[in-house]
Amino acid sequence: MITQPFDPFTLDVIQQALTAIAEEMFVIIKRTAMSPIIYEVLDVGTGITDAQGNMVSSGAGIPGFVGVLDKSVQRLLELIPPDSMRDGDIYITNDPYYGGVTHLNDAVLAMPVFVDGALVAWTANIGHWSDVGGSVPGSMAVDARDIYAEGLRLPAVKLVDAGQPIEPVLAIMAANSRLPDFLRGDMWASIAAVRKGNERITRLVHTYGRDLFDAAIADYFDYAERQSRNGLARLPKGRLALHEPMDDGTVWHAAIEIDDAYFTVDLRDAPDQRALPFNTSRDGALVAVQLIFKMATAPDTVCNAGSYRPLRLLTRPGSIFHPIEPAPHGYYSEIRIRLSDMLWHGLAQASPEQFPAGHFGSVCGTVIAGRHPHTGRRFTMVEPEMGGWGATATRDGNSAMYSTNHGETFNCPVEIAEARYGFLFRRFGLNREPGGEGRYRGGPGLLQGYEITSTETQLSAGYTRNKQPVWGLAGGAAGTTNRIEIDRLDGSHETHAFVSGLPLAQGDVVRIVTARGGGWGAPSTHGDP
Repeated sequence: MITQPFDPFTLDVIQQALTAIAEEMFVIIKRTAMSPIIYEVLDVGTGITDAQGNMVSSGAGIPGFVGVLDKSVQRLLELIPPDSMRDGDIYITNDPYYGGVTHLNDAVLAMPVFVDGALVAWTANIGHWSDVGGSVPGSMAVDARDIYAEGLRLPAVKLVDAGQPIEPVLAIMAANSRLPDFLRGDMWASIAAVRKGNERITRLVHTYGRDLFDAAIADYFDYAERQSRNGLARLPKGRLALHEPMDDGTVWHAAIEIDDAYFTVDLRDAPDQRALPFNTSRDGALVAVQLIFKMATAPDTVCNAGSYRPLRLLTRPGSIFHPIEPAPHGYYSEIRIRLSDMLWHGLAQASPEQFPAGHFGSVCGTVIAGRHPHTGRRFTMVEPEMGGWGATATRDGNSAMYSTNHGETFNCPVEIAEARYGFLFRRFGLNREPGGEGRYRGGPGLLQGYEITSTETQLSAGYTRNKQPVWGLAGGAAGTTNRIEIDRLDGSHETHAFVSGLPLAQGDVVRIVTARGGGWGAPSTHGDP
């Protein structure tokens, strides 16, 4: 809480400048990265924290990525003595047990910002790197029994020392990737972004002084907290007991308790951690909980560390939401999105007028790796998919949008995919299969198919909501399910949900089918959106 009065207009100028800096960092990565998953899909996040690692501002990008950065910085501060850090240092981590939060494909770069010898802030970003080793191209094996099988682990190590790259570290990273040129390109884009953010923050502190800079951040936190508490006051109070069936036949249990002071999520009754890549770190579970809390309380206002002061999370070590090393994390995203979907479902049942019905609820991560048919160069396509969103009390659901956890991302254009990977697209449109009927109808998902023309090609994919259809709300009908299909050249047909290292032959057609959203209200005659 601020005790000394400051000009509110100047505080606002500094706050907006910090937001603009995070946005500029995002644009730098978007324009300079080498991989389509970053520069086209925007599978990236940028942010600024205060000196203690509390999130101050963020750029555009994936909410589930932006929520990682403060946790990564805080873990770095636990692992690395602050007095050993120097101006110009940059750290890297991708390991969920060392601040990476997600899985080994997602590299976090963080840079301490020093002004006159004092640590004043951090700039940080995260992006999905297309290959970091492991047993299959794309580094996402569905049969990994521990994290060692998933690729190169970077346990919060220094990447740049006082402005100079540490070449042995770069060499180790490149040697462990099937796509070293792309890894280097994406890495340097990330380095450029944190450096530019450092430069801008340093200038900002020199312009306004350290006291005013710190006061602006504290005021920003207090403002965000007030917005969250205003939203919390509007939510129904009490305890919601949640249960949700999963595709594998298990039933997850959780609870939400809402009172005047806190929004508490209790995940202590979660299933035990698995010796398969279907776990998410405790910090990853927290990101999912933060997403739902923000949506329920203050979705249209600023988001920073103050936003989550009324939020509490209870977990049990050794569970899928708080795994212990060396549990693998390759498909953490599906565990995390299943968690946020379960919490969303519980809140929607309690207040159906305020929430939409369920959406397709999966990242539908799709990885195809091979050699380009014309150049012979290795490629790895990494792509989340779009799907249908649920209807609301006032309108039909949106068509073919990204999932809640993916936010402001985009599909890779057909022209880019055909040029980069040599695919031949046979279809790209909406999946209008029956489902999601109601007073308002769930939006259709995606239907796309492309022919494989490359050699040495393999498929890896992770789709949930493959057996359990999307939930409807207030009497609305359930939506449909997600799946990936393969029409083989020999006339055979396959359907998959989780698979890795699956060989694809030239002439095979891969078809992606994502679910229609749930309907809202009692079914009635209503046209397709």
